[in-house]
Amino acid sequence: MSIDLDAIRDNVAELVRRAAPAQVLAVVKADAYGHGLVDSARAALAGGASWLGVAQLAEALRLREAGVTAPLLTWLFAPGADIGGAIDADIEVTVGSMWSVDAVLAAARERGAPARIQVKVDTGLGRGGILTDWPQMVARLAAAHAEGAVEVTGVWSHFAWADAPQHPTVRAQQVRFEEACEELARAGVRPPLRHLANSAATLTNPSAHFDLVRPGLAVYGLSPVPDLGDSAHFGLREAMRVTARLSLVKRAAAGQGVSYGHEYVTDRDTVLGLVPMGYADGIPRAAGGAGPVLVGGRRLTIAGRVCMDQVVLDLGPDFAGAAGDEVVVLGRAADGEPSAQDWAQAAGTINYEIVTRMSPRLPRVLLGGPF
Repeated sequence: MSIDLDAIRDNVAELVRRAAPAQVLAVVKADAYGHGLVDSARAALAGGASWLGVAQLAEALRLREAGVTAPLLTWLFAPGADIGGAIDADIEVTVGSMWSVDAVLAAARERGAPARIQVKVDTGLGRGGILTDWPQMVARLAAAHAEGAVEVTGVWSHFAWADAPQHPTVRAQQVRFEEACEELARAGVRPPLRHLANSAATLTNPSAHFDLVRPGLAVYGLSPVPDLGDSAHFGLREAMRVTARLSLVKRAAAGQGVSYGHEYVTDRDTVLGLVPMGYADGIPRAAGGAGPVLVGGRRLTIAGRVCMDQVVLDLGPDFAGAAGDEVVVLGRAADGEPSAQDWAQAAGTINYEIVTRMSPRLPRVLLGGPF
């Protein structure tokens, strides 16, 4: 697997251009969507990102331990998390519940210094953030702000349907978000950052940019709205490319069953090829019989079921290659290679899952940079 760090840098530069004058927070959660946390973060900063964001506190601490000093936001943790460690590492934590406010206040008072926090309001996604208790949260934050225990630097929310820009929930959530910001302001809390836009909204809804946008998928060159345009349409290019080599090539007669359950049976004398990648490496098991690969410039699909460590290809009766030939599993659509979107369609999932599920056991080569 190769990761093009220059592509990540350039994608972020394009997102910065589109979002201006709003700042860009590059989301590098989930090991940067499978692209490598620290190197991807540095490439994103080189492209002009002002902030970095991760879901889990452990990833935020990893970035700090690696020497990344950029403004950093985290938003997903449970009771007992090391909030004090986050404050000590200059990591801004998101409060989206009453208990999380209490935890931050306790850690800040213990240190005798205000904690920098951002607050999340649930505007309709029904996931993280304050939903029905927003007035109580506003009062709690106003009191903590007046006490000097916290500095509220941001207020944010997340769309449920940003990949369908005309869906009525998009406008409804945006209106609710604006109301929540106004409620905070009336209580004397005026965070300098308001942010709502993910990748899809960054690319398709300028009215939702506010002070900062939070692209994730688009940072890595994948389209969050494939129905509206591919990567190239939005000026992005894929950063991840996955290849393998045929480990075995052999002739098989017509009527030969292939892989577990013999869901694929050869319909003529042919040549079979073994690819040493399987679902333990990130190939979706659900893509058996449908997952696309490229061999010698020809688009083929997996023959039969995906196994843990391998898949089989029907290379055709006239195949003249040999073991060691390259198999392109995932690459750039503009180059005619199977894309993450192609794999998502084959597996009945989304392109986000395809890249994030790639296994750490795949050898990784970094291209471009260093940053």
